[in-house]
This record gives sequence, C-alpha cells and structure tokens, in this order.
Amino acid sequence: MTATELTPAELRRYARHLILPEVGRAGQERLKASRILIVGAGGLGSPVGLYLAAAGVGTLGLVDFDTVDESNLQRQVLYAESDVGRPKLEAAAERLGGVNPHVTLERHPERLDSSNALELFRRYDVIVDGSDNFPTRYLVNDACVLTGKPNVYGSIFRFEGQVSVFWGAEGPCYRCLFPEPPPPDAVPSCAEGGVLGVLPGVIGSLQANEAIKLALGAGRPLIGRLLLFDALRLEFRELKLGKSADCPVCSASPTQTELIDYERFCGLERDAGRVEGDTELGPRQLRALLDGDQGIVLLDVRTPVESAIGAIEGSTLIPIQELVGRLDELDRQAEIVVYCHTGVRSRAALDYLRQQGFDSVRHLAGGIDAWSVEVDPSIPRY
Repeated sequence: MTATELTPAELRRYARHLILPEVGRAGQERLKASRILIVGAGGLGSPVGLYLAAAGVGTLGLVDFDTVDESNLQRQVLYAESDVGRPKLEAAAERLGGVNPHVTLERHPERLDSSNALELFRRYDVIVDGSDNFPTRYLVNDACVLTGKPNVYGSIFRFEGQVSVFWGAEGPCYRCLFPEPPPPDAVPSCAEGGVLGVLPGVIGSLQANEAIKLALGAGRPLIGRLLLFDALRLEFRELKLGKSADCPVCSASPTQTELIDYERFCGLERDAGRVEGDTELGPRQLRALLDGDQGIVLLDVRTPVESAIGAIEGSTLIPIQELVGRLDELDRQAEIVVYCHTGVRSRAALDYLRQQGFDSVRHLAGGIDAWSVEVDPSIPRY
C-alpha cells in the first residue's frame, strides 16, 4: 500500500465522499496526498481547519503564535473555555487530531514575515489566508505569487465578509484588486469594529470549500471572482476581477520580485503600545499623571457600547464620529489624553485635534486594552 492509498478505516470514514462522482476514491486519495497551509488559527482558521481535517486533507500546516483569549470564544470554534491561556496551536492540534487522527498536523508557532514566508509556502500546495490584518494579507499574496501557490483569501468585518482565490499564475492576485493598502487609521480591525460570531463560520467554510476544490482539481474555483456576503441582509454578490497589467507582483513585467517590509508598506512601522515622542503615553505613565492630580482631561473616543463595557474613571465620552461637532465641549487650554480600544482611533483623534489648534494633546498607547493589562485588570478586555 502506498502512502496515499486509503486504509479500510479511511474508506469507512470518507464513504460520503467516495460515492460522489466528482470525488470518488481517486479524489479522496488526492486529498490525502495534499498539503494545505492555514495562516492564522483564529476566527477564519477555526472552521477552515475543522472542515479540512474532517475532509481528509493529508497534511495541514498551521501558522500562529498567539494564545487563546476569552474574547476569542465568541467566534473561534476550535477552542473551549479550558483552552484560555494555552498556545492556540497546542489547543488547535489537540482538537483537530480528535476530529481526524488520520491527518498529519504541522505546527508553525511563529510570526509569518518576509524572512520565513517563502520557505514555508514552498512546502505546501495551497495557502489559506485566515489573517486579520493588512500587512499579513499583502505578505501572503506576494509570497503566493513568488512561489506559484494559490491563495484562498477570506476577510471579515462586523456583518460582512469576502472570499476569493488569488492565483497570479491563473488569474488576478490580491494586488490586482488592492494595489495599495488603505491608510492605517481608515479601516478598524475586528477588535475595534466587532464581528458577528457566526460570520467567520460562513466565510471560513467557503474558504475550506475552495481549498478542497483546488486539492481535488474539481469544480470552478473563485479565480477572477470576489464573493461578497452580507450577514444582516443574507445576501451574496459576486464581482468579476481582472488581472492588472500594471500589477507590481503578478504582471508580465513585475516591479517587485522579492518580499518587502509589509509593516512599513502598510504604514504601521510603529510597534503597538510603544510610546512615540511627545504624542503618546504608556499606561503606567498615564497612571502616574492621574495620581499626581494634574488636571488631565481624559477623552474616550470609543462608542457608547464600548464605554459601557469599561472605561477609565473620570473620562469624557465623545465618539470619534461626533468629535467634529463637539469640539466646543473641550477646553483648548487643558492637557488632553485621548484613548480608544487599542490606540488606532485615538491616534486619528489626536491628529485631528492638533490640526484644530489643540496644542496639549497626547493619546494612550495601546488604548484601554493595554490599560487593563498593565494598570487596572478590573476593566474587562474585549
């Protein structure tokens, strides 16, 4: 028996696949021979991993360096309450091994970056992007183009999701659709904007579907098509995508032939929570100022819903969307410290206030999330 031939136990397990003409025994053996890498073991990586393991993909690679947090449990269905605090890959491997012991799991507990992506991607047939940030999405795309691998893309935000298969050798890549990243403060993360718990289940299942089709060589993959899903309206829309003749990575004459610094490319050179000059305060610095009773005005630019979860005592709440019309509520002579959830919105608010003539403004690096970790753990993290 060869390594990819199905054992009697596997024949029993995959019986519902084997009776499908589009799969059959030969297709199931192709699945067993396939190697698929999942980037991120979070909201999208959870359903992708579960369904690919159950389907009998022979080797699943998982890239993640995070630990399980209580706030993950609302949508990251790989994990249970007992997993909080554990490395995600440790908990994920245990769960996926329980789903299907015939699958080989390869763990990569590291941050994916330009130094390791190409070597890692070359070892797999299909790459599934379950990341949640723009630097990683551009990195995954470019590494897939340079290694010739299909990129099963998915993204989620609030109630909306997107799915496509970007494959520079067969059609457009992610850069053909989004040549440049948005400004750093323009698109909130899921941590800032929230996400409906079932949404990654829908989008991740669609990604798993595309990965299985690619491994089988069956059906019509989402190459050159972007599928949009609105959970509130329960609507699907499809956009046709074309290959860009000017794409810097997948065109006939690419201008970029190696991986770059994607944090810099996306305008995120600064480390989250790192204090920058006279514009930022760390949580402990702010605590010392407040203890010194220096008349600090604390400006919370989150939403009322977020403020109700927890706020720094004595804060003034003005959501960032309302700031333009409520400047007269702020004392231009006071020392103002702005904060939000993780520091993205507060940095944008700081820039705006300084443009409007507020000279003594700083913001809390890392936001109330960092404050909760370093100063006041009674404030819930979310």
